[in-house]
Amino acid sequence: MKFEEYNIADEIKKSIAELGFRRPTDIQFKAIGPILKGEDVLGIAQTGTGKTAAFAIPIIHLLLQRKKKGTYIKSLVLLPTRELAVQITEVFKNIAKYTNLKIVCLMGGVEQDNQIFDLTVGADIVIATPGRMFDLQSQGYIDLSRVEMLVLDEADKMLDKGFIKDIHDIIKRIPRVHQTLFFSATINRQIKTLAYSVVGANPIRIQISPKNPVSKNVSHAVAFVEMDDKRFFLERLIKEAPESKFLVFVRTKVRAERVFTAMQRVGIETLTMHGGKEQEDRLAVMTDFRNGKVKILIATDLSARGIDIENVDYVINYDLPDLLENYVHRVGRTGRGVKSGKAVSFSSKEEAKLLKDIETFLGYEIPRLEVDKETYVETLDFSDDGNKNWKALMKDAAKFEVKKKK
Repeated sequence: MKFEEYNIADEIKKSIAELGFRRPTDIQFKAIGPILKGEDVLGIAQTGTGKTAAFAIPIIHLLLQRKKKGTYIKSLVLLPTRELAVQITEVFKNIAKYTNLKIVCLMGGVEQDNQIFDLTVGADIVIATPGRMFDLQSQGYIDLSRVEMLVLDEADKMLDKGFIKDIHDIIKRIPRVHQTLFFSATINRQIKTLAYSVVGANPIRIQISPKNPVSKNVSHAVAFVEMDDKRFFLERLIKEAPESKFLVFVRTKVRAERVFTAMQRVGIETLTMHGGKEQEDRLAVMTDFRNGKVKILIATDLSARGIDIENVDYVINYDLPDLLENYVHRVGRTGRGVKSGKAVSFSSKEEAKLLKDIETFLGYEIPRLEVDKETYVETLDFSDDGNKNWKALMKDAAKFEVKKKK
């Protein structure tokens, strides 16, 4: 079935055709119909499956169809991070391009004056992070008493960030009769409990690829690399694929800046994204990475859910994630839609247990990228890093080992 065959507003058909939408993805095909019928939906779908459009298209259509006058808040979309709020707002605005619907994004990290102005002018759809939304509500700028549709997106991450009380507080403030759309990339007992506490008695449950939480378009590999040598392997990967776009995940903001400095030393231009940056800087970074001005972004897990960038060729797990679910969210930044992508993980001796736990979580062993001693030393020697003395020693040691075997 093509989008042009759907019973949705012509304004939406025109905008999604311009966006290149021809046929729905699995989650879109299964979710759009029930949402249009007013059903509550519980959707479990891995990242990169077109989940945002699965609820944005029917929400926009329903608001156009109802033709209710007054720009009060009719639909509220809650998200765990600022980056997601920005990107999902962009999706809504692109799809609603030929409508008169007013869409407002509320998030922290920036001055609230412009957001207050947008609210006073009027908002049909509000896309928000819980903190800023409650701040503005406490100041009297937000009225949720007429909300018709509530969307909880990336609900598992909202749970991780401790927003469960906020979610229940919001539900108390909106009309008892409303439509709830609940989406999560992963499912466990906690997520189920949260989901069934906020959706209606008989929600439509949609689960895409339940046996494998990672897109089949992503090929995986793990290389065993000592912690201090990871920068040299990253350098080599980047220099051997100069036209590719890389998203590199590290564990902390300190690590992000260290890798940034290491890449600077060898002439590789990179950007960093982490919680230590101001919101304006984060938005500027995302713009430069999105448009390809800089092709390598080093990020912490803060950004695993917040980066929805087309054509990311490689996700590099420079550090393995502490939370198992974050492996899924990280690698979900590549291989999106129908495109293929590569996920390469560097695992040190200290991370052996983390790797084993990730593989248990996935249900299969990640293919090994075999690195023999000669290739390992060659990679260290490949580097343009100025300090080559210790690498030369390692190379000599490797030759000595070969001679001993002879």
